Amino acid sequence: MTRKTKKTLSHIVLYSVLILIAVLTLFPLLWGVSASLRDDSELYTYVMPFSIHTLIPVKWTVKSYVDLFTVYGFLKPVLNTVLVTAISIAFGCVLNSVAAFAFAMFDFRFKKPLFSLVLISFMIPFEAIALPLYRVADKMKMVDTFQGMILPSIASGLVLFLFVQFFKDIPAELLDAARIDGANIGKIYSSILIPLSKPVFITAGLMIFMDQWNSYLWPLLIARSKDIRTIQIALTAFNTEHSTAWSALYAGSMFSALIPLLLFLPLQKYFVQGITSSGVKG
Repeated sequence: MTRKTKKTLSHIVLYSVLILIAVLTLFPLLWGVSASLRDDSELYTYVMPFSIHTLIPVKWTVKSYVDLFTVYGFLKPVLNTVLVTAISIAFGCVLNSVAAFAFAMFDFRFKKPLFSLVLISFMIPFEAIALPLYRVADKMKMVDTFQGMILPSIASGLVLFLFVQFFKDIPAELLDAARIDGANIGKIYSSILIPLSKPVFITAGLMIFMDQWNSYLWPLLIARSKDIRTIQIALTAFNTEHSTAWSALYAGSMFSALIPLLLFLPLQKYFVQGITSSGVKG
């Protein structure tokens, strides 16, 4: 066997393994899209044994997507989720970046212990603080309100950490020159740091967005009425005591995944740039 033949065979094996991994990775997505484009009766018919029609519907229909908004009132949870995520991103980026500016650029008493607490905060699972947080929200009369869903997500230890790591790499000479020119702290933050920090702001915004968009436990605890429920809670409405509207459930799941995908793909470059330029530094 020649060297060229061995190389060709190794490439065939490599590509075969990569294709198999891609198929296994995409199978749940393909199944979800297929299930959302057929009715429940067909879904039950072709689920087993596995055949080509397990993934490709016999009768294509978008009825489940239409029912999503006409029968199940899915538009309201979507708008609620968009509102919650948009406000969380706006306030979260501002609050965490300002706090990171203080940690990165100034020396003050108890700076290191406070920053250590910030690092510890994002290592604690949310489930461990959910009930105490609910009691605080109840005392502040924020249960079943948008404020109750938004406020706990604004301050993020991980997002603050990313901002701190990014700000530390900004040359001190640039800030000193701004001070000599008479710029105050607010001017330095708004005119120098923000324009230089576009990648990390986009990264932080995407992280907050994904956290809020996919949040389930906290909205389940804090939102009692249907008027303020979010998209992940609305998906549970398709599963009733006696039956499950599988096609509608898959349609809702695919729709809830589509919006983050459309947002993430065009911003992927900035997200990777923000992570590599701040998150991996010590």
